[in-house]
Amino acid sequence: MTGAETTLRARNPIDVSLYLVLDPELCGGEAGMVATAQAAAAAGATVVQLRAPQWKKGQWLRCAQALQTVLHPLGVPLIINDHADVALAVDAAGVHVGQSDLPVAAVRALLGPHKIVGLSTNNLDNVAALLTPEVAACIDYIGVGPVYPTTTKLDASPVIAPAEMQAMFAACPMPAVAIGGIKTGRVAPLLAAGANGVAVISAICGQPDVTQATHTLLAEIKAARAERSDN
Repeated sequence: MTGAETTLRARNPIDVSLYLVLDPELCGGEAGMVATAQAAAAAGATVVQLRAPQWKKGQWLRCAQALQTVLHPLGVPLIINDHADVALAVDAAGVHVGQSDLPVAAVRALLGPHKIVGLSTNNLDNVAALLTPEVAACIDYIGVGPVYPTTTKLDASPVIAPAEMQAMFAACPMPAVAIGGIKTGRVAPLLAAGANGVAVISAICGQPDVTQATHTLLAEIKAARAERSDN
């Protein structure tokens, strides 16, 4: 993919309203991850990401195939964390990478123009780097976080201060999803600050009733958006 082709690429649409990141330990392994993803997607989750940093590649592939089987009929995109080869092998919707992973331009070159590419950002400088046309054209959405303290990502960056978080959302040229320590009761301030959606892990993974947990989060998102539109 040439620089000109990348610059002209239309951004792939993605609804990041309620973005579920699967956790193998909280979900109880592969079968639990698939069951959790299916229940959450059926209840209204808009994106599911497979993230399992301790797994071997064969496990990634097997679980991704199972996730595609249950998510595709529901129209919910599957995003693979880091591993573009796994995403290509199962025809997943896209890939999400961090600041120290494969550069987004390389991911875009591997996936082509029609797959979704997401990037984690941790500070305003990260967002400023997206403002060049060549980089911005490679990315369809960003993750902003951690916005609260989190225990599900041991190597997480420091929590972003509220003022910087709001500035990041304001500066971002593409949809932005807040992530990190988000539970019920913590959604409204994030959407008020400018987030397009929230990414959750423990607020759904490992919950005794995944369907109800998903409905509760969606109700908070709907209420927060209504509040924002009224102001």
